[in-house]
Amino acid sequence: MSVKLSVIAGVLVAAAGTLRAGAPPRAPEPPAAAPAQAPAFDAARAWTHLEQLVEIGPRPAGSPGIRQTRAYITRQLSDMGLTVQEQAFTQATPRGDIEFVNLVVRLEGRRPGKILLTGHYDTKPFEEFAFVGANDGGSSGAFLIELARVLKDRPREFTWELVWFDGEEAFCFDWYECGKPGAPDNTYGSRHYVRAARDAGALDQLRAMILVDMIGGRGARFQRESESTDWLKDIIWGTAHELGHAAMFPNTETPITDDHYPFLEAGVDAVDIIDLDGYMPWWHTAGDTMDKLSAQSMGAVGEVLVASLPKIEAHLRAQ
Repeated sequence: MSVKLSVIAGVLVAAAGTLRAGAPPRAPEPPAAAPAQAPAFDAARAWTHLEQLVEIGPRPAGSPGIRQTRAYITRQLSDMGLTVQEQAFTQATPRGDIEFVNLVVRLEGRRPGKILLTGHYDTKPFEEFAFVGANDGGSSGAFLIELARVLKDRPREFTWELVWFDGEEAFCFDWYECGKPGAPDNTYGSRHYVRAARDAGALDQLRAMILVDMIGGRGARFQRESESTDWLKDIIWGTAHELGHAAMFPNTETPITDDHYPFLEAGVDAVDIIDLDGYMPWWHTAGDTMDKLSAQSMGAVGEVLVASLPKIEAHLRAQ
């Protein structure tokens, strides 16, 4: 036997001895499973939530309607495995002391700091007619439910907090009619959120605030709100243009006072996505109903926001 054959025979004997010792041959590794694709924003789901909220009827702060709305939102989020925190407070209003409840869902991140994704879920109180607020209060409340489903399992660096504000609407007819210096008759929930963060010494943890309001109008056009933070507008409107929604997100500007103002006044970067000018014929009228709305508008806003979040995180990371 040659030296080469001796070596081969030795290897075979050693292998046989290993098998006799009871070590089974190693099975091949199964191929790694492909990562599950993160869900996209589903406009049809958001529309279904909107139908359910509008079916409740008027939903002013402190009313049976808004309590029913809270129960619906909480049930939907709980079914997703999410924990809903209630930020409850009582405050004096032109209609007496009213209990308000902000709803908060926190998606924890790896870095300190929060990105807030917000909207209001109350409707303006009217005695003259039943105001169902399909767009004004309904679209943002429903939108955030679907956004929570889309975002809950996505990787993130910062904590993403979804907030449904109560009491955005004024109790008097006009936004400023019953307001007093330091105590406006509007933005009750957003002002309380900022106040609570300041009292807890956590205001500096609020890195960015994104507000959606009246986002369901058919043929909506979301102008850049002039007081909103420029870098947030640049990212969101730039992303909209990249995704083919330039007509829906024109680069014209308009000033609108909304739930983002308490944050801006507190030094928090904030942006408002709202179509007020285009929806003016039905704003705060009995005509704010489902037939004026389109799932396509809500879907476009959802697509743009989901695509914008990584860019917003990258901007904050670089600061």
